Amino acid sequence: MGGTWDLFRYPGIRSDSDMYTLGFRFRPWTGHQSIAEGQPILEYLKSTAVMYGIDKRIRLNHKVIGADWSSAENHWTVRVENDGAEQSITCSFLFLCSGYYNYEQGYSPTFAGAEDFTGPIIHPQHWPEDLDYTGKNIVVIGSGATAVTLVPALVNSGAGHVTMLQRSPTYIVSQPDREPWADKLKWLSDEKAYTVIRWKTCSASRSSTRPAGRCRRECAKF
Repeated sequence: MGGTWDLFRYPGIRSDSDMYTLGFRFRPWTGHQSIAEGQPILEYLKSTAVMYGIDKRIRLNHKVIGADWSSAENHWTVRVENDGAEQSITCSFLFLCSGYYNYEQGYSPTFAGAEDFTGPIIHPQHWPEDLDYTGKNIVVIGSGATAVTLVPALVNSGAGHVTMLQRSPTYIVSQPDREPWADKLKWLSDEKAYTVIRWKTCSASRSSTRPAGRCRRECAKF
């Protein structure tokens, strides 16, 4: 249970949006970090599932291998695989929330000459738990959200030299990972403080990449 926060184990994994945006409105995020690390997020998800009894309704270790709709019977038949055996489950509603990456194998482009490289080539999705990179020279290919969190974590945990290889320049602004309003609003209930901070975050996004109209609609929900 946990999806991304359970699968990915690379150094520095954390949210790339504040938890007052990613968190559940029905159970406000109360952690100290606004940009939170992976482990606290995983614990938040698991405890929320237990609190609302959702964990008892989840079929873990079931891989969906097919789904068919029957107009005659007015339901879906979902074929799943569990411990090597195939089963069928029927349902009236089917929500596909599989994400955009392959859980079994992360996307790895072909690099000419990769076979001549004598060191390990590692995909963050399959980070070895016993990898010792102390004093090593490392090249991180890409400059997306994963690289932004991975590079400083590698540097701070003993890598010899870390180089980021990117196609286009990236602009990064350093900000605290703790939401200052969270401390100022401790006198409010968790729900009310969450609403205020979420409104503040949503309002701030008007001047960034998200359309103001959409932001106003989202803020209105709170």
